[in-house]
Amino acid sequence: MTDKSAVTESEDHMIAKGVDDEPVEINRRLYEGKALIFVSAFAALYALFHMAALNGVSISEWTGIRVPLLPSFPMETWNFRIAHVAGALALGFILYAGRLDFPGKDEETRTLGYVAYALMVPALFSLGTAMSFGVEISNGVSWNGMDPRIKFNETYLFGLPLIIATMGGIVLSWFHKRERSGFAAPDIVLAVCGVSVATYLIIIYGTLMRNSTGTPFAPIGISIAAVAGTALIMELTRRVAGMALIVISAIFLIYVFVGDLLPGFLNSPAITWQRFFSQVYTDAGILGPTTAVSSTYIILFIIFAAFLQASKVGEYFVNFAFAAAGRARGGPAKVAIFASGLMGMINGTSAGNVVSTGSLTIPLMKQVGYHRKTAGAVEAAASTGGQIMPPIMGAGAFIMAEITGIPYTDITLAALIPAILYFVSVYFMVDMEAAKLGMRGMRADELPKFARLARQVYLFLPIIILIYALFMGYSVIRAGTLATMAAAVVSWLTPYRMGIRSIAKAFELAGTMSVQIIAVCACAGIIVGVISLTGVGARFSSLLLGLAEASQLLALFFAMCIAILLGMGMPTTAAYAVAASVVAPGLVELGIPLLTAHFFVFYYAVLSAITPPVALASYAAAGISGANPMETSVTSFKFGIAAFIVPFMFFYNSALLMEGTTLEIARAAVTAIVGVFLLSSGVQGWFLGGFAAWFLRIGLILAALLMIEGGIWTDLSGIAVAAVVFAIQRIFHPKPGASIPVRGLD
Repeated sequence: MTDKSAVTESEDHMIAKGVDDEPVEINRRLYEGKALIFVSAFAALYALFHMAALNGVSISEWTGIRVPLLPSFPMETWNFRIAHVAGALALGFILYAGRLDFPGKDEETRTLGYVAYALMVPALFSLGTAMSFGVEISNGVSWNGMDPRIKFNETYLFGLPLIIATMGGIVLSWFHKRERSGFAAPDIVLAVCGVSVATYLIIIYGTLMRNSTGTPFAPIGISIAAVAGTALIMELTRRVAGMALIVISAIFLIYVFVGDLLPGFLNSPAITWQRFFSQVYTDAGILGPTTAVSSTYIILFIIFAAFLQASKVGEYFVNFAFAAAGRARGGPAKVAIFASGLMGMINGTSAGNVVSTGSLTIPLMKQVGYHRKTAGAVEAAASTGGQIMPPIMGAGAFIMAEITGIPYTDITLAALIPAILYFVSVYFMVDMEAAKLGMRGMRADELPKFARLARQVYLFLPIIILIYALFMGYSVIRAGTLATMAAAVVSWLTPYRMGIRSIAKAFELAGTMSVQIIAVCACAGIIVGVISLTGVGARFSSLLLGLAEASQLLALFFAMCIAILLGMGMPTTAAYAVAASVVAPGLVELGIPLLTAHFFVFYYAVLSAITPPVALASYAAAGISGANPMETSVTSFKFGIAAFIVPFMFFYNSALLMEGTTLEIARAAVTAIVGVFLLSSGVQGWFLGGFAAWFLRIGLILAALLMIEGGIWTDLSGIAVAAVVFAIQRIFHPKPGASIPVRGLD
């Protein structure tokens, strides 16, 4: 229960309100009455299922009562991942409509609804058939993909009805109109199809059939179920993340079957559809690293984020940032950097973070004098940086740990200096922009009272417990669970005390929030499967090796472009997963250390969110600021320009990834920050309190580039160039448009 008087008293000095409110997507259904209760319970149970499974909680062990319908924990890994994807599919199809418009009751297409209900027959028939296979196997029937009877049953009694229902349901959902508060018949069909796919795969993979995938002995049902599952995953991804990832996935899928016709390094062996699809729904594809991470670490930290939201800790973070930085020149922009960094590392999506914190910071930036495109660009750049902010890094650290085998704690330590460099670069750009425009900060009476917020510093406790537990050697799952529990306990020191109802609401919110990232990870798994099964990643590595013979710098530049290109239009997690499969192996073959190669790729996958022409975070910010999306993306690219140099900095100097002695790491960090400052000054044309002429800007950029390599002589050369620039500016005072001053010619 929440004490209203206590809430009012605690909020009287707050500026950030509603930051923790969940944004509602344009195609999200808003249920009412009993439908709302059902969907809310489904979402909460889905999240609670993961929390129980990850912590090995067994209701049967606790109560001594065996309930057949409840899963026993810990679950077998493949079965857990299959159930994880199936639950997201069912919940996602119920929550997100196939269309962007919602009609009134009199505009509903009832005829298509009746057709969809007719498709429920083959959907349920395929589900029943899958269950009957389980009964046969439990009765001792030897399941063999070469048995004609089994092949017939799987093809015509399970597979054909499933494909008809799946493809029919997807197409109907594009045209069927249903009011926003009502269940749509095609979506119910698709949810049943997702359950049917999962039921069959759990039953079949529960036998020795998983060892036959990719061979003639694999039951044809696996391939058909995978076709349906792939189509369902791609359709849900389209609904929750747009077309960019779908187009890329479709190109990769087409490549599987035409690769043998392509020339050069793109040529791949001929692969039949049965062989490919019998493998793609395994740990070589959809059930591989991306789903492994989404089913464990990502959903755990989504639950953690939901608990922080339910206890209004997120609002405290933003208000604390306002109190700390709001009075500085261009205050709201600097607040956006701090607040978006804190929130962005938790919520796992740059665009989502823009929507939550940007709805507050962007209007305030415009209010103090920033142009609307600049306000949107600052928020986009800051929110993107949250994805590289340890310890959570928007779930990227967990995928990196899964792919590389490097301990999670090592990854978060290595991420510290690159994250500092990113935010320092954006801060410098923002500060110089404010200085050029002569901006002020916000007045004291416009800001939260820092003294009051300081007395609530205990609200940072869940984050502190998380970091402490991780570095004390606890597993990520245990540390995340303890932090989640801490969020609930800390809430009792605030007016937003979490009781049973609030905790249930937090689990419901977590289930809803998880759908997008799970769909994206599963869809990225399709691409990863294509890369691993066709061998295109190895051939791309050979291409990079060939380029490196001419120039290693050229090979790195090419790898940067591919990582950004693959990430355009995709959420960060999927962008990194794909780029890590295509680009990182090639960098490792160049002799680049594993951690450096993956950080290089990860950094650019993250930056794709602010890179024109397809910049998701920038477009989301433009929607709030009212600016032109392309102008906003170009400006956000400018604000993040220094960050595009950072991966080359830690390639040339591994001390930036915490590799080396303390003195080497400290020197590398200091010189890198100076280099980032010089680069920001050169880009902005503002150096140490005054405008810089064009030739001085060139000198500043040259000085910054000299400091990238990390050697003592290049660092000294960079400092010397910067000193010359400073001397010219102080002695000659050249105006921004001036030519180079030469004595005797004036």
